[in-house]
Amino acid sequence: MNRKPGAAKKKITLTRGNPHGVFHDLFDADEAAELTMRADVLRGLQSWLVDSELTQTAAAKELGVTQARISEIKHGKIGSFSLDLLVRLAARAGLRPQLRLAA
Repeated sequence: MNRKPGAAKKKITLTRGNPHGVFHDLFDADEAAELTMRADVLRGLQSWLVDSELTQTAAAKELGVTQARISEIKHGKIGSFSLDLLVRLAARAGLRPQLRLAA
């Protein structure tokens, strides 16, 4: 960014959201909790796709879904998946999904 000599710097103010994540800023606590879990499992599946170096077709065959579903995982389409389906897919990928409760 090129500024003219003597031009004032713009002050940037950052606002911190909920420390539990953006879903807690946007949704009720129960829906935010589910979305957070779905996002965590979806990110795990995305990492598995990258690490496995499988084609989308091969990954689809391994997980028992269509190639289009793998594309939705790859592109983070969280609204396309229920939590239970994501957990099943993660288990099929060998990711050993677990749930921890904290007070």
